[in-house]
Amino acid sequence: MAFPLVLLSHPLPPEWIARLQGHARLVVGPAQPGGFAPHLLEHIGQAEGIFCLLTDPVTEELVACAPRLRVVSNMAVGFDNVDVAACTRYGIPVGNTPGVLTEAVADLTMLLLLATARGLPKAAMDARDGLWTTWSPTGWLGMDTAGATLGIVGLGKIGRAVAQRAQAFGMQVIYSEKENSLSPQIFSGARRVSFDELLATADFVSLHCPLTASTRGLMNEFTLKKMKKSAVLLNTARGPIVETAALLRALREGWIFAAGLDVTDPEPLPPAHPLYDLPTCIILPHIGSATFGARRRMAELACENLLAGLAGRPLLNCVNPQVYNR
Repeated sequence: MAFPLVLLSHPLPPEWIARLQGHARLVVGPAQPGGFAPHLLEHIGQAEGIFCLLTDPVTEELVACAPRLRVVSNMAVGFDNVDVAACTRYGIPVGNTPGVLTEAVADLTMLLLLATARGLPKAAMDARDGLWTTWSPTGWLGMDTAGATLGIVGLGKIGRAVAQRAQAFGMQVIYSEKENSLSPQIFSGARRVSFDELLATADFVSLHCPLTASTRGLMNEFTLKKMKKSAVLLNTARGPIVETAALLRALREGWIFAAGLDVTDPEPLPPAHPLYDLPTCIILPHIGSATFGARRRMAELACENLLAGLAGRPLLNCVNPQVYNR
């Protein structure tokens, strides 16, 4: 019996996808992420499954060329790279990998929070460049975190994990979101506020909402000006939630104190971009989930979603469960 053909957009360590052995026939793309290689598209007509990364656009045009496609498994929490509406119309379930990267992303968010608050990159660079000549009572001053207010935009799994860590640092937590998913037993000290109040009162604004039509460009010139001049913006969610040009101006003109970014728009941000030149902006190459354990668990969950879809079973994590009502 021939195994179902699966397009794996980019190679992954064999032990991460060992679950697929003996269950699928893989056609693997190149190591460099960023879309489906031509030799993969040559097999799209026979593909029964797609295993992709968040850098791979799964468009309606692609789905329309895949009459045998039964499942799209995205190795990411977000799925803005997938035309979910088109997949739903074609009856194709789309899987994602939430939960398994929550702790890693929350850790990195706190790392960015602390590093931006204390200006670590500049302090380290000054020490390396010989500007550290003696202890100075007014040198390299940063923000206090104990007693500061953290405003979380989007209190999902990652937002909650960040809130727990922030409370351990003695921070006050407020949050804003469309739906109240707060658990009083877990976040007895957190308070839900309007988005405008959050911007006006938070010392740190941390973005954890998904990228949707309503959140694209959420942090723009208008909303950045609502933040405190002493505040820090953190983004470990999706780059387009923040308008890059507006953020550059905000940092240059002192609308806010600093920014910590694990995601950018565009991504990757070109090396010559002026944001890199600002000592008040820390930019990381989208490493929120980049721990050995988190990335392996993401791949393993993506494998389980893929195999379930190929077998006609409900996916463990399905972003369009309405396909099962067809």
